[in-house]
Amino acid sequence: MTSKAAASEVEYSILEFSDLNGWEQDDHAAALGVFLNTCQDMDDADWRALCALAGDQTDAKAFFELFFRPVLIEDGDDALFTGYFEPELDGDLYPSTRFRYPLYRMPPEARAARQWLTRREIETGEVMQGRGLEIAWVDDPVELFFLQIQGSGRIRLPDGRHIRVGYAGANGHEYRSIGVELVRRGIYKAHQVSAQVIKNWVRRNPFEGSELLHHNPSYVFFRKVTNVSPEDGPRGAMNRSITALRSIAVDKRFVPLGAPVWIEKGGAAPMRRLMIAQDTGSAIKGAQRADIYFGTGDAAGRAAGRLRDPGRILVLMPIQRAYAMLPVDAY
Repeated sequence: MTSKAAASEVEYSILEFSDLNGWEQDDHAAALGVFLNTCQDMDDADWRALCALAGDQTDAKAFFELFFRPVLIEDGDDALFTGYFEPELDGDLYPSTRFRYPLYRMPPEARAARQWLTRREIETGEVMQGRGLEIAWVDDPVELFFLQIQGSGRIRLPDGRHIRVGYAGANGHEYRSIGVELVRRGIYKAHQVSAQVIKNWVRRNPFEGSELLHHNPSYVFFRKVTNVSPEDGPRGAMNRSITALRSIAVDKRFVPLGAPVWIEKGGAAPMRRLMIAQDTGSAIKGAQRADIYFGTGDAAGRAAGRLRDPGRILVLMPIQRAYAMLPVDAY
């Protein structure tokens, strides 16, 4: 049975598990394992109670069906799936003629401000100079730009060691898509744009490419991550490692971090599976918006960069919490 309620232009629909396309075929145990990675960090008592129960389950599918209900949350925008990954860049701990593009820690004045300097002002001005805020230097400004979009990554040092960096904050300016800007300028059609296409265009057009990167005023600062092993995924917004093809980034105004989320992604490679909302992103805005984590490295990057698909997103909410989202007259 489906129930609907509208509040502040947001619609909530409670569905049955039989309404979920592909639910029977998924690996629910894999999803439960990822859920257990972060559910103990959720704030509310009902989530923590379910987390305690989850650790004793031998039938993951039955656990989700018994204690949750799928909720479709709609805000008027179409569903959109994109992908992200953990980039791996070549860099060094010291600047050189090759490694001359710095990754910065967040300066205190940026953290204190609601909105600080723009990307152009940070990269072309002197405000960051001589302050020891550099974590590392890399050899490619385009890869650094996309590292900021991803929010975390690894730097491969000349001696073969790696350092991992994570999101530390941003300058407070709204994210602007440079892919959308290339379409607006008539350089590409929307269906032609991918991360690799953008990178190639910027490298072929150095001056115009630099200006294109500055079209996005948002700028991300990093922190060095020392407590995550190389075998684990990067830390997401819940400060726990995320899992390839089981973790997604969501808009936490609509989806609680740590919640199970059923995705029905269309496109050339349909995906039907239970994911866990363990991350956020500055470009992830809306109730039907999700960014799928694909893993680390170039292959994951190619898969993530091609993804821009429609579909449907349903949040698995604890039963009482699901029905509490509806007004009384919706029953």
